[in-house]
Amino acid sequence: MPIQIKKLILLLLLFCSTIVSPQTNEVTGDKMVKDSIENYLSKASEAINTTRLESALLNITLAKELAIYNENSTYRAKTNRVLAELYFELGDLKSAKQQINTAIKIQKEQEDEIALARSYNVQGSINTKLKDFDNAQKDLDTAHDLIKKNNLKDMEGPIKLNLGLLALEMNHPEVAIKHFNNGLPIIDTLKQSYYKAKLYESKAKAQMSLNLLDEALATNDLAMQIGKQMGYFEIQSESFDISSRLYERKEEYETSLQNLRAHQQFKDSLFNINKEIIAQDARAKLGIGEDKVIIEELTEENLQQLKSLKLGRLTTILSIALITILSLLTLSLYKNNNLRARANELLQNKNTELILAKENAERASEAKVQFLSTITHELRTPLYAVTGLTHLLLEESPTPNQKEHLNSLKFSGEYLLSLINNILDLNKLEANKVEIENTSFNLQKRINDVLIALGKSAKDRNNKLHYDFDKNIPPKLKGDPLKISQILINLIGNSIKFTQNGDIWIKVRLLKQEESVVFLNFEISDNGVGISDKKQQSIFENFTQGSVQINRKFGGTGLGLSIVKNLLSLLNSEIKLESEIGQGSKFYFDLQFDVFEDLSANYEEEAKKIDYNIMIDKTVLVVEDNKINQLITRKILEKNKMICDVADNGDIAVNKTKNSKFDLILMDIHMPGISGIQATKLIREFNTEIPIIALTAVTLTDNLDEFYNNGFNDIIPKPYKTEEFFTKLHKAFSQQKIST
Repeated sequence: MPIQIKKLILLLLLFCSTIVSPQTNEVTGDKMVKDSIENYLSKASEAINTTRLESALLNITLAKELAIYNENSTYRAKTNRVLAELYFELGDLKSAKQQINTAIKIQKEQEDEIALARSYNVQGSINTKLKDFDNAQKDLDTAHDLIKKNNLKDMEGPIKLNLGLLALEMNHPEVAIKHFNNGLPIIDTLKQSYYKAKLYESKAKAQMSLNLLDEALATNDLAMQIGKQMGYFEIQSESFDISSRLYERKEEYETSLQNLRAHQQFKDSLFNINKEIIAQDARAKLGIGEDKVIIEELTEENLQQLKSLKLGRLTTILSIALITILSLLTLSLYKNNNLRARANELLQNKNTELILAKENAERASEAKVQFLSTITHELRTPLYAVTGLTHLLLEESPTPNQKEHLNSLKFSGEYLLSLINNILDLNKLEANKVEIENTSFNLQKRINDVLIALGKSAKDRNNKLHYDFDKNIPPKLKGDPLKISQILINLIGNSIKFTQNGDIWIKVRLLKQEESVVFLNFEISDNGVGISDKKQQSIFENFTQGSVQINRKFGGTGLGLSIVKNLLSLLNSEIKLESEIGQGSKFYFDLQFDVFEDLSANYEEEAKKIDYNIMIDKTVLVVEDNKINQLITRKILEKNKMICDVADNGDIAVNKTKNSKFDLILMDIHMPGISGIQATKLIREFNTEIPIIALTAVTLTDNLDEFYNNGFNDIIPKPYKTEEFFTKLHKAFSQQKIST
């Protein structure tokens, strides 16, 4: 079958396969075309190596037709390169040069360094054959640099082979052998059999030039073996020729003649195999048709009739094919347009739904943020009263029994504040956005405070608390004591709630100590009601308890164990549980701490060093809208011999500051009328010297910059610790004295 008909049928089949199914997208079609081109080029290269040049030309032609039809310049360039290799094999170096120049021009425009490496390698071989050694050296050096830059392992061996061939053509056999020896391990590793055979054949020529006849024979035999095994006729032919010349030099003329005859037989065979392709190539150049050669004895009139007949048949075939293709294409476009229209409509509907959902989610998020901001302030403000009154009661010489209760109340207030923060920021907790403090603390004392706070609850349920603390644990550790308290209060409180007339064990053991790091194990166990295996899988989820009956009997929100799990996750640990119904439960976890003596500022220590005399007769304006908080702050200040005035809102505070002289202002933030921040900005317009301290229940982590930028000197969060309160007041008075 003529090549032109083969190409036409193949193109029709490939084109039809890409359009028969309307659902086949463009990406799939492109991939099929590219795969087909790569397959044809691979077959062409293999055919060139085995000297099946007609097959090589057919595959190259099919590849190029596809590349041109699909307007794919990348594969056109690849086809030009393989075609250059074919012309090189045929000995048509001029055509080979034209093809490789076209390939390199396209690849330079595309900046395709990988393809350029292969093309420069081919151009180097062509220039070597043309005896243009300078340009050959430049081409191969450029190819070598691109191969190294792009890590093209499969090209490292071939480039060494071509560098060796160039050196051999330039009569430098020693340099050629060096290149061959460098390339052989790479080619051998990648199992590139053709290049390996070519390398052995070329190395044998170099050894023959150096008169190393025995070595050349051994090397040439290796080339011959690969040629026979893989069917490389050209390699076998050339190897017989080399053997003939080698034996001639060794004066073994009979063996030389035998090899020469074998070489001639291969040469004749190669000519017979390739004469058709050579004839086709010549006819293409001369513009002579195949039919003219076949029917050269026909008259001119018969020849014209035959041409007209064949042209008519070809026209009919092409017309039918064109009509079929256009029909299929029209049908495909119609169906694709319908599918795209439906898809676009569906996509628009989904986009509208997503936009609405996004807007609703944003509104819900804004409402949630506003709610959390408001509720945080509203919950912290009464807590200020609790902690403030507790401090005042502790200062009024309570009995030892009362003092213990007040200390428990103070500790519980601090814990309640932290618990409120965690419940309000549960979403932050689950997203690991809660910050972890890193301060020094006494773990044994911290657990003692927890047990004292929970002692009454345990006594009410007739439970006994057993506390076992490892004496080898260092007294001072570095970590987050408040979160440790939260974890232990939740776990111990849980055991107390679900145990009646029983025992609860709290154990802290030292697992190991590595330099300044200790590894501790915490265990809280009881002999209470226990937890079923099924519920153990979900007990640590939000708002989950053992059962509805347990919720009704024992109460609670079901947040305790969820908070414990999330807090331990923040501390790089995890809670573990062992339990059996009616036998009790055991919760345990491991934590690590630095052994640390906190040398940084400590409000409790600093409070002991305060010179309270500096505060005597100082006038302080308390700006606070809550009457209980006004009373507590006023009593604390007056108890330390300071003069206190009160403003119920920001407007009154601004007017009083204009008309009276104060040594310090304690400014609340959320008040009726103007806020504390706005009041401070107004005061700073006429008084930049007076210290103003924010006394606030807002979340400081989000507002520090705003406070300082608007004129505040310092910040005291509510509910505050009295040590921090007096330390910051003393600091403000001291700085004012220095300024004066």
